[in-house]
Amino acid sequence: MKLATCLLLIAVGVGCGKDKAKDVASPATGTPAASTEAGQVTPAADNVPLSHSVSVSADLAAACGLATTRTPDPHFEYDKDELTEQDRAVLAQIATCLTSGPLAGRKVSMIGRADPRGTEEYNLGLGSRRAHTVGDYLSRHGVKSDQLAFTTRGALDATGTDEAGWREDRRVDIELQ
Repeated sequence: MKLATCLLLIAVGVGCGKDKAKDVASPATGTPAASTEAGQVTPAADNVPLSHSVSVSADLAAACGLATTRTPDPHFEYDKDELTEQDRAVLAQIATCLTSGPLAGRKVSMIGRADPRGTEEYNLGLGSRRAHTVGDYLSRHGVKSDQLAFTTRGALDATGTDEAGWREDRRVDIELQ
C-alpha cells in the first residue's frame, strides 16, 4: 500500500480558481510538496496510517509513541465525515500528546482529502469538513484552537482508480507544523 504523502495540514482553505492550493507537485516525483516561506519547494513527509480515516506524519507518530493499529483500508465512508471508534482512540492519544505529552503546545495541521468522484468544488468542501471533524475532536479533548490549522486538498492528490484505491484517498493527514 502506498503511504500518503502530504504537507502541512492546517490553514482552512476552501477556495476556488487559482487560490485553491498553495501546494505544488514535485517535478521529480509528481508527489505533493510543501512550499516554504521563501517560495522554495521541499518534498512532503510520508505519513503513517493509524486508523480508518487518519494518518499522521512519521515525526508526530514517533514523538507521541503512536503505533499503527489500523485495518488494511483506512478511509472515511463515501461522502461521509464521521469518525470511527478506532479514529477516536488514535485522536485521543494525539490530543494527550499535544496537551500534556512530549509535544505539548506544538501546532499540527489537518489536511482533508477525498476521492475523485464528485466535482472539484464539492471534493474540496468534503475534504475541509473531514479536516474540521478531526480538529473538532482534538479541541474537545483539550487541544487549543491556536495549535490547529486546517486545509483541504479535496481530490487534487487522489491516486485511486477503483473502490479500493478511492478508499485510500478518503482520509485526513495530520502533521506537525
